[in-house]
Amino acid sequence: MNYQEFYQKSIQHPKHFWKEQANQIDWFKTPNTILSKDKYNYNQWFADGELNLSYLCVDKHIKDGFGNQNALIYDSPVTNNKEHITFNQLHHEVSKLAGGLQSLGLEKGDTCIIYMPMIPQALYSMLACARIGVIHSVVFGGFAPHELAIRIDDCKPKIIITASNGIEINKIIPYKPFVDQAIAKAENKPERVIVFDRQLGVDIPNKNYDVDYTTLVEKSPKVEAISLKATHPSYILYTSGTTGTPKGIIRDTGGYATALKFSMKYIYGVNEGDTFWAASDVGWVVGHSYIAYGPLLNRNTTVLFEGKPIRTPDASTFWRVISEHQVKVMFTAPTAIRAIKKEDPNGDLLKAFDLSCLKYQFLAGERCDVATLNWTEEKLKVPVIDHWWQTESGWPMLANMVGVALQEVKPGSASFPVCGYDIQILDEDGDEVASSVEGYVAVKLPLPPGTLMNLWENPERFKSGYLDRFPGYYFSGDGGYKDEDGYVFITGRVDDIINVAGHRLSTAEMEEIVASHNAVAECAVFGVHCEIKGQKPLGLIVLKSGEEKMKNQIETEIVQDVRREIGAVASFRDVLVVNRLPKTRSGKILRKLLRNIADEQQYNIPSTIDDVHIINEIESVYKSHHIGIHK
Repeated sequence: MNYQEFYQKSIQHPKHFWKEQANQIDWFKTPNTILSKDKYNYNQWFADGELNLSYLCVDKHIKDGFGNQNALIYDSPVTNNKEHITFNQLHHEVSKLAGGLQSLGLEKGDTCIIYMPMIPQALYSMLACARIGVIHSVVFGGFAPHELAIRIDDCKPKIIITASNGIEINKIIPYKPFVDQAIAKAENKPERVIVFDRQLGVDIPNKNYDVDYTTLVEKSPKVEAISLKATHPSYILYTSGTTGTPKGIIRDTGGYATALKFSMKYIYGVNEGDTFWAASDVGWVVGHSYIAYGPLLNRNTTVLFEGKPIRTPDASTFWRVISEHQVKVMFTAPTAIRAIKKEDPNGDLLKAFDLSCLKYQFLAGERCDVATLNWTEEKLKVPVIDHWWQTESGWPMLANMVGVALQEVKPGSASFPVCGYDIQILDEDGDEVASSVEGYVAVKLPLPPGTLMNLWENPERFKSGYLDRFPGYYFSGDGGYKDEDGYVFITGRVDDIINVAGHRLSTAEMEEIVASHNAVAECAVFGVHCEIKGQKPLGLIVLKSGEEKMKNQIETEIVQDVRREIGAVASFRDVLVVNRLPKTRSGKILRKLLRNIADEQQYNIPSTIDDVHIINEIESVYKSHHIGIHK
């Protein structure tokens, strides 16, 4: 199949294109209205259609004779536990939990927060909510009580589903106590908290609002999936906002199901029955789309992994999971690969495993530097596909669509726009720029199915944050450019573009050069205040094991590399070695925090950061090099 022809059909004839794709899923009521406007004059898909996500993920496959196929493989190196769960077993757990939720008073349109570790009950809870039209909001287990309380007050859940605890390598995370603290802080009080006891000997504080998960499921009847409008919200997923207040992204049901089914075949290139593994967390959009709903919709066996790429027990864990469970397509973040690469730079641990089952390795969640992509490709000997999307989009916006035709991989680029996304690079005035000129990444409306339908109870913020900057477009908040061949390069959030003496420079481009140095395991480059030039770039690097003795030489070489590749205009003179970089639990480096510390601006340490001691070390390094003292 020709990618360009396929893509152009989706742009020139979107109604016809997506009607054909909608026919690939089972509807309770087939839609006749393909594209229309909602009450806010925003585009919506399949408004008069009816379906159910839980039915598509579970019941349909049993009806088709695949009840004994593994739906889910739970692999938990942190507890030395593995489970294979068939579609029949999944149906039993989900339909009974849905009955339990109804018995507690949950009805279509109510909200429920799920605050769970990476265990099967997290997926059961999501699918049970979808089964009866309850809008779920999964909150990442790494969030502290304060952040959980903010989300409780925003979405006002009738019920919270949680577990006794999570496990972070060898550390117990007290989920239930966190929930109790969050409820105490929140103004809105949920009626019940359903608690799954993991039977790990952890003390569970008991409250009068508690309901035991296992008992509830055992005593509840199975319930059938109800018919829901395609525009019924399936879930709310909170993402960071520039104001510091989380934004509740709302996802629909029919457009989302259509887009995910499409993506599994045409983007990820997996067939029904294949095993697919997204090494993420259900608290993030990847976990929603490609641990839970996408693979199950496509009758793929999905891997639910509770562990880390390293230290559970070592840097061979990913390769063991791929080999043992015969994973055909895997998806992870570049951060995970860099962590493995740092521990095992020559890939020696990989050699013990037969990875012939693996067809494609996908990377996303952050910019993938060329060095990481090349190392992964060299070691795995399969196409490594960097692709780009957002919580807001719900599924990929840029990708090498391997299910259509594998294109040449250009390191540093997330390849071409995915079908349905008319991606353009705009200047300040909203005009398209020439090739290789950097600008703002925007998507011409209408967005394809599966993307955000609004912000939870905040349509004005939705409009001002995404639609007003460039009328007629969705503004992604990212910068980038297209080369002469149409490949799109994402350079990072627009606040990662720094102005050095009137020159707009991409810190992402500098970061690419820094990352390519053989001694660098991880790095971050960002702009800090400069009295003379307005801003100047600062680089922080984490060295590979064994390179510490050459620290001074490496710093000098990196400065020379950047000056050589970009020129003196970059004013790149400062590169500092640190032991670790502060990140969110999903692996994103907190560049804004690093910049605020350097600029001596007030900052708060996010509750998602792995270790506050990292911040103390960063401050010490800055001080010893007079960063933030003599700018």
